Amino acid sequence: MRVLGVLFRIYSYLYHLILALFLLGIATVAIVSHLQAHPHEGGGSLTLAMLPWKGHALVHWILGAGLFGLLSIMLAWMGKLRFLFLLYSLAVFGMMFRGYFLGGYVFGGKDEFRMAIWLTVGALVAIVGAWSQFRRSTVKRR
Repeated sequence: MRVLGVLFRIYSYLYHLILALFLLGIATVAIVSHLQAHPHEGGGSLTLAMLPWKGHALVHWILGAGLFGLLSIMLAWMGKLRFLFLLYSLAVFGMMFRGYFLGGYVFGGKDEFRMAIWLTVGALVAIVGAWSQFRRSTVKRR
């Protein structure tokens, strides 16, 4: 059972590491492209229909989410403030579920719908990995 918990935890770290780096990449590209088009303005414009924010606010939120994700992964990996990683995992799943399935998001076809399901299920499984770091290790005494 302990090996399964470790595997879930590794999966959770990898899932959220990839997601956090993806979010940072999107935010960086949006900011750089906006600054090239409008050098005297800050921020960036971006639209992701599954998220509740628009424009500059969206860029700032995904930049913050990416940075917070990296920080929470690093701290959890080091064994500190592990609850932050669990909160991040719950927030990611909540935003995905709300954005894709409870909001007004319109899928572009079956493939996009399947991808949203896989991403959301992946986020749900990652919660199990984030939760598994709180299991008490049993010490066998002789």
